[in-house]
Amino acid sequence: MRPTTPTPADPEAWNAYLAEGNAKQARKRVAADVLLRDPTGRVLLVNPTYKPGWDLPGGMAEANEPPEDAVRRELIEELGLRVSLLGLLVVDWVAPHGPWDDQLAFMFYGGTIDQDQADRLQPRDEELSEAAFVTAAEARVRLPDRTRRRFDGALKALDEGRPLYLRDGAPVL
Repeated sequence: MRPTTPTPADPEAWNAYLAEGNAKQARKRVAADVLLRDPTGRVLLVNPTYKPGWDLPGGMAEANEPPEDAVRRELIEELGLRVSLLGLLVVDWVAPHGPWDDQLAFMFYGGTIDQDQADRLQPRDEELSEAAFVTAAEARVRLPDRTRRRFDGALKALDEGRPLYLRDGAPVL
């Protein structure tokens, strides 16, 4: 006789059944970055100490942390900067590469900070060596390929007024 599937009528058995299913599901790494500008329209880039090349401000989400909370937390930790996010620009599915499994990378729009904030901005922890506002053209030169494609998607999303779904930085839908 085949065992029956628990039902919500037996909460303890039901939760154990759901937990078993949850344990078998894939886990995704989640990254969250922000596109942030100064009053002249330049974009903020950061230079991480733990990997080569420049990056957009943000980072990896912690377990069960929403992407928008992750990017706010990273901005405070790394730059001492509090911003209001103005919307989602990009969701990018990043294929497995090197030792890494796939991930979901979110990019939010943080708008424009005032000149005083921009002038005072500097790294606040050991994960960053520099922070700089650069033109979009300069950002394209400094950013690694995968991040540059996501950055270009974010600029396109701003122009189109709608978020974009990317697959390894290329528009899909």
